[in-house]
Amino acid sequence: QVQLVESGGGLVQPGGSLRLSCAASRRIVSINSMGWYRQTPGKERELVAVISNDGSIWYADSVKGRFTISRDNAKNTVFLQMNYLKPEDTAVYYCNAVPSAVFGNYWGQGTQVTVSS
Repeated sequence: QVQLVESGGGLVQPGGSLRLSCAASRRIVSINSMGWYRQTPGKERELVAVISNDGSIWYADSVKGRFTISRDNAKNTVFLQMNYLKPEDTAVYYCNAVPSAVFGNYWGQGTQVTVSS
């Protein structure tokens, strides 16, 4: 059973930046695609960024140009650099394989990001 531990969230003013990290308890080099998801109360979890081992990257339109996803397979870690944050980015952020069924739909505790003045 994999464990995913997200960190780096917090309270930031609009226009600010945060860097999220996700540490996996198993090797992720064999996982082709890893992604960051986010969820707000009453809404479904949404995928915001994906990075694959072939170097391909995808972003949701809402974060394109502001967020940067990266991964360090040697350290089993995935990152999300978030710049120019907006109040609508407020959510709990999770990392997982894409699709999440690769890890048996296991989810970590997530990390809360709050963008507010």
